[in-house]
Amino acid sequence: MSKFRIGLIGLGGMAQAHIRWMKENGDNLELVAVSDVNPDALAKVGAECGIAEDKRYADFVSLIADPDVDAIVSATPNHTHADIVRACLEAGKPFMAEKPFTRVFEEAVPLLQLYEQKPVPAMIGFSYRYTPAFRYARELIREGKIGAVRSFSIQYLQGWGGAPYKVPYVWRFDRRITGTGTLGDLGSHMIDMARFLFGEFQELSAQLHTIIPERPHPSTGEMVRIEVDDFASFQARMTGDVMGVFQTTRNAIGSGNQHEVSIYGDFGTIHASTLDPDRIVWIREEEKGQLAKTELDVPKHCKVSQYEDFIAMLKGQEPDGLPGLMDGYRNQEVLDAIVRADEQRTVIRL
Repeated sequence: MSKFRIGLIGLGGMAQAHIRWMKENGDNLELVAVSDVNPDALAKVGAECGIAEDKRYADFVSLIADPDVDAIVSATPNHTHADIVRACLEAGKPFMAEKPFTRVFEEAVPLLQLYEQKPVPAMIGFSYRYTPAFRYARELIREGKIGAVRSFSIQYLQGWGGAPYKVPYVWRFDRRITGTGTLGDLGSHMIDMARFLFGEFQELSAQLHTIIPERPHPSTGEMVRIEVDDFASFQARMTGDVMGVFQTTRNAIGSGNQHEVSIYGDFGTIHASTLDPDRIVWIREEEKGQLAKTELDVPKHCKVSQYEDFIAMLKGQEPDGLPGLMDGYRNQEVLDAIVRADEQRTVIRL
């Protein structure tokens, strides 16, 4: 096969990034079909990308069933994730789907059962596995550069939801669509990063909170009660008794897209962040008790793109660290445990 023919589902904001990435990988990928429930978006993006009118689908099931489509890329709101993954599995189509894996854990269970019966190459969009600094941190941990890892802290902070910006009631605040708020949106990335670096969650405790309890409806201006979190914090014990502290919010004024981790080992500390994606900070003790702090440039081999791994997956390869369907399922399992830990005010064991 000269090129993999891709069908793109969801033509909102993230679609433009995926279209750009497909063009950058044009030797291997060709966008041949698109789908969206919004007819204006369907017509606009279809025309911009030169998609034939009979390949512009209002119904994603029809796009997935199209024999001219080899694989699916999905970038839609949370409440559609389960149905799209299910349709891909039933059709035997490889796919890359957005995170979180599903809206709630109850939707994830039957998908895993179906996947075990009808497995297909699958990738979940935990894109921060492809931040060079995080990949290099993982390599240094595996090489034992800071000795045994004892604890870590992860945070993912954004500021766009803060009070001064008067953000209206959009779909990310609608529990029927999202399942959870900041937890599922940003927290799912923190969960995945912890699993990527340290292994599985063993037990956790949590607190969820809504800082801004009402937001104006964008059409009517009437205040709508917010039923999802916009702040989440939790603590966890990971594989090997590695202890972790997590926090995330959309109300951190001054934070654009600040996802970072500090890792504490017996012989040193590593700090990695999206704010400096091509470098990490390495702190260790040298002779006579003196601390040395070094900024290390990320080596070239750690600069792997999400689409490089997606193409490799489509070619039948199994790249190290590719976030597959089981990563999506485990992530949703942890999200569910965090919600239960908050509701029950107790420690949840996984």
